[in-house]
Formats: sequence, C-alpha cells, structure tokens
Amino acid sequence: MVRRDSFRLPRHPASVGLARRRARDHLAAWGHAPHDPALEDSVLLVSELATDVVRHGPLREHEFEVAVTALADGSCLVEVSDEGRPEPRPRAVGDRDEDGRGPQLVEAVAAAWGVWTRGRHGKTVWALVTTPAGPLPGPRPLS
Repeated sequence: MVRRDSFRLPRHPASVGLARRRARDHLAAWGHAPHDPALEDSVLLVSELATDVVRHGPLREHEFEVAVTALADGSCLVEVSDEGRPEPRPRAVGDRDEDGRGPQLVEAVAAAWGVWTRGRHGKTVWALVTTPAGPLPGPRPLS
C-alpha cells in the first residue's frame, strides 16, 4: 500500500520548517518510528530540497509543492516541485564555499534521485529513501 501527502507552501524561509514538520507527521502517522532512519533521511531531504527552492527558485514563483510518499516496504519518496527549469547538479565546492553542497547531500542520502521535467511548468526533484527493515506494520490509529 502507498500513502501520499502533498501540499503547497509559500516560497518563504519559514516554509522549510513547516515542510519538515508536515513530512515528519505524515511518515509518523504511516508507521515510521520517531528515530527511524528512513524518516530522518526523508525529512532531511525535504529540508534540503525545500531550502533549494526558497533560495534559488524563480523570483516570480510564490509557491512550491512538496509531496512525501510512504511505500509499503518502508521506503519513502520525496518530491519537491517548482517552476524553475535549471536542474540541480553536484559540483565541486571548496571549504570556504557557503552553498553548493545540496546535490551532494541528496546524492549521499538517497538511494536514487533525479529530476522530472514538467515542461513549461518547471521541474520536480525527487529522491528515494530505502530501508532494509522490511514492511511497516501499517498506519497507526488517529487519536
């Protein structure tokens, strides 16, 4: 079974923290324990990809979309969409560089990642986080 949550947020620095909380809450409700590596890695990737949109996204864009999918085997798919066309690519960065490490972080944490074009509507950067733990027990009851 697959459970997906998607939401739009304003292109504002405060949205990065909100995106992390929404992703964490969704994955926890779907059975990921608080310190589950798949949950932690997924939240880290949401944070990184949302930060990239806020810092480098098109100035004309007012919102961006985040989607988090919890897969039956415990894996997670993270997607962040914006109207920008430039694709993030790993590049060499020096010790004194203040940015440019995002794609390297995504590459190090994700089992796979890439970019889907949305034509004139921009792009979606996606990252897959896998877990060796096997299937999750299922969603927890809402209280």
